[in-house]
Amino acid sequence: MTQRKDHLTTSVSDGSGRHGSIIEMDAELIEDISALIVEGQQGMVLNILADLHPSDLAQVVSHLQIGAARRLFRWLPVEQAGEMLADLDDDYRARLLEKTSEDRITAMLDELESDDAADVLADLPEGVVEKVLPTLEDAAEVLELLAYEEDSAGGIMAAEFIAVSHEWTVAEATEEVRRNAETIEEVFAVFVTDDMDRLIGVVSLKRLLLSRASALINEIMDVDVTSVRTDLDQEEVAILMERYDLVTLPVVDRDGCLVGRITIDDVVDVIREEAEEDIQKMSGVAGGEEATDSVFRIVRGRLPWLIVGLGGAGLAAAVIWSFDATLEAASVLAGFIPIIMATAGNAGIQSSAITVQQLASGDMWASDLAKRLGKEFRVAILNATISSVVLGLAILLLAPVLMEGLKDPLMLSATATAALLIVIVQATALGTLIPLLLNRMGIDPALATGPFITTSNDIIGISVFFLLAELLYL
Repeated sequence: MTQRKDHLTTSVSDGSGRHGSIIEMDAELIEDISALIVEGQQGMVLNILADLHPSDLAQVVSHLQIGAARRLFRWLPVEQAGEMLADLDDDYRARLLEKTSEDRITAMLDELESDDAADVLADLPEGVVEKVLPTLEDAAEVLELLAYEEDSAGGIMAAEFIAVSHEWTVAEATEEVRRNAETIEEVFAVFVTDDMDRLIGVVSLKRLLLSRASALINEIMDVDVTSVRTDLDQEEVAILMERYDLVTLPVVDRDGCLVGRITIDDVVDVIREEAEEDIQKMSGVAGGEEATDSVFRIVRGRLPWLIVGLGGAGLAAAVIWSFDATLEAASVLAGFIPIIMATAGNAGIQSSAITVQQLASGDMWASDLAKRLGKEFRVAILNATISSVVLGLAILLLAPVLMEGLKDPLMLSATATAALLIVIVQATALGTLIPLLLNRMGIDPALATGPFITTSNDIIGISVFFLLAELLYL
């Protein structure tokens, strides 16, 4: 075994009293740990990983072969293994827990906050959940969270929070914070409720500490509190917290009663997940592919879109075949097919990607439709004009050199220029309109990009080009 470098550096803390080390992840470190696991060097491995932050430990485990990862997972102390679970990919976590006893799963879940425990349970087989859930310390809270949709505010909230009565004094509220300090890792604010447990205000921790002990909570609380319902989509939650710079957000039920809270660390995960999901959909990947997924799962997510793209390409080929007489009369036109297809696809992807991004961030409203279309049309005209002029000039300059005996280079240049101008404008308009229409229909607009936009623009672009060639060049 090669000598292991010093991979563990600066000490870090996550704000909950836990300290770890920033790990420099590389292949040598993974190889060393794998070799130690194979040799059964449990003490040495645990000593290397003892001070790692749970997120870094999850990175190490997820880069190991599944057999070595399971063995290491069995070696880890319950507290360390439990804290790491929330940072693992869902599928990989489920594979690690396959051969873990229900008692050990229970012990690990008890180390997590209720929302993380619910996330782990949601990925386990139903039989395991039925055995583990009743034995958890926070079984009631976890069961309530499991009832919510996974991608809703209720699904990402934690049931642990500090709520005080509006009639309490600052001293009583401060004592309540102390009583809950062990079970709630991050306390950003104290929520204020009425006698019916309805949310009526919030007090920041700073305001609570700086107020006199005898002051009443209803005298210092902020009644202008932002909250969300349990059924709000997690993407809307992320937009709301980003827009108002919130670090914690109370969640209420239909009656306005406080049922949970969402913290900034949960929202960072949501933002990353939504961004990854949109990027994958825009690239023609379905199912939320993860680095630890099996080959079969990756194929299942990619193959359907490849088949769709294959069908679209077949339609584009059919369009070309339908103009076989045109190609026979002027074979030089075949050289412009990839130019038209590539330019149409690029223009469509550009406009659709920007539209999807603005829809996802909430920067585009329904009232912005006309303004957005007008701007995209002006951009398309300018881009199309410049691109078309460049192509036309290139044909006039290069045709005498590369295509001897070419019939009427000027008319060929005019044909290609007109086709490219129309195609860029059309593709830009389509790339803007389709995401907006899908969003209006309640369908994820990210589906508009990738294979769908490129294929549709290929078909339309080729059709436009050959029709113009028949009208102008032949």
